[in-house]
Amino acid sequence: MTPYRTVLLFGAPGSGKGTQGKILNTMPAFRHVACGDVFRALDRTSPIGLEFAKYAGGGGLVPDALTVELWRTTMQAMVQDGRYSPDKQVLLLDGIPRTLEQAQLMEEMIGVLAIIHLYVNDATQIVQRLQARAAKENRKDDADIEVIRYRIDVYEEQTRPVLQHYPLNKIFRVNATQEPEKVTGDILKTMAAARLVAS
Repeated sequence: MTPYRTVLLFGAPGSGKGTQGKILNTMPAFRHVACGDVFRALDRTSPIGLEFAKYAGGGGLVPDALTVELWRTTMQAMVQDGRYSPDKQVLLLDGIPRTLEQAQLMEEMIGVLAIIHLYVNDATQIVQRLQARAAKENRKDDADIEVIRYRIDVYEEQTRPVLQHYPLNKIFRVNATQEPEKVTGDILKTMAAARLVAS
């Protein structure tokens, strides 16, 4: 397969990856795919869905190979039914690759043009954002402070090292503590500077 032209939306839980992905998805040049949405939309009666349920149902971590396979089959379906046009759109990935192994497994599937690193220097802001999201979207996983701390720890231990897998000249830092529209503006300026979109 020809690798999908891809920009990774990267950052800690609560840094606004999903928010920015949804905003950018309204522009014809982009197609946003969030790994969490892929999992939630999964047909639990399909062979891969049954395999996924074995891990998710018991609270265990889904193996990297299974996560990447699920993502791959979802992307193929999106191309086949016209929801994503690889030759016309840049793929915005949110929530995958989440580990170094996933990044390695996906190497031949995605051509990473840039990594937009949405950074939040103050961990208390992440907690506040996740708790606000929990109240707004009724997401119980974001309401428990211990769950939030665990998710931040997992990000620091497993996900942040993914940045080291990619060349420094492809990583662009954007301050995620600004108003969402300012963050979007900074992302678009960054992409224009990297010649991924017209300036």
